[in-house]
Amino acid sequence: MNFPRVIVAALAGLSLSACGSLSNIKPNGTTDNPVFPDIRSITYDHGRGIAPNPENLNLVRPGVTKDQLYYLLGRPHFSEGFAPREWDFLFYLNTPGKGKNNVSSCQYKILFDKDMLARSFYWKPVGPDDACITEAPEKVVEQARKVTLEADGLFAFNGAGINDLQQRGKLRLEALSQEIRNQPGVKSVLIIGHTDRLGSEAYNQILSEKRANSVAGYLVSNGVPASLITVQGQGELQPLVQCEKLGNRKELIACLAPNRRVEVLVNLEGSQD
Repeated sequence: MNFPRVIVAALAGLSLSACGSLSNIKPNGTTDNPVFPDIRSITYDHGRGIAPNPENLNLVRPGVTKDQLYYLLGRPHFSEGFAPREWDFLFYLNTPGKGKNNVSSCQYKILFDKDMLARSFYWKPVGPDDACITEAPEKVVEQARKVTLEADGLFAFNGAGINDLQQRGKLRLEALSQEIRNQPGVKSVLIIGHTDRLGSEAYNQILSEKRANSVAGYLVSNGVPASLITVQGQGELQPLVQCEKLGNRKELIACLAPNRRVEVLVNLEGSQD
């Protein structure tokens, strides 16, 4: 049967997209030429990347499944067709002395074999000053520690300033300050503020930055050198829970509590430069 040329072209395009691959991937999950997508084509997380949990990144290794990767890193940031054999992410890494304000933007690619098990991993810096991981993730992040602080336990409701810190929040930060001061070989401290989705995106972005800055200020007031600290605000862009179809606002606020947090990532000697 002879199909019209336009239909043949459309089917060819569909077949190409169904491959779900930018790189020419071999059955064993390797390639001679990894191809990274244009970061301007990022699909998820509002066109922005994420700061990965180093403990989760440490668990990424050959043989993990897509479900396991989704749990560890979240959804891939680019749309790569049906049943893709490669996933691409945009990560922000704490890299003292390199990148922008000691933070590097890095693309991370995972290739899958014919059985859809992860086999190959590639890094690519976004900017000329960015520094990315070049060895096995477990060797790089084993010297990093991440502490997650509930924002509700730190600040009065909707508060973000040092004066809004609750007594239990001050005690928690004082203890964290002591841990950092007593830990030998601390290279850097990255503080990331997060909010829930209630309110406008612009408001939440500012709120997350204020809370991160307040935590940084309190750590400095308790003896942590300001030169070690870098601050980020991610607003509502990295939720831990979704909380759909709840009956009332009070229940929704309670359910969204895990999203309201401040993360403190402490990098020690031996971790990524």
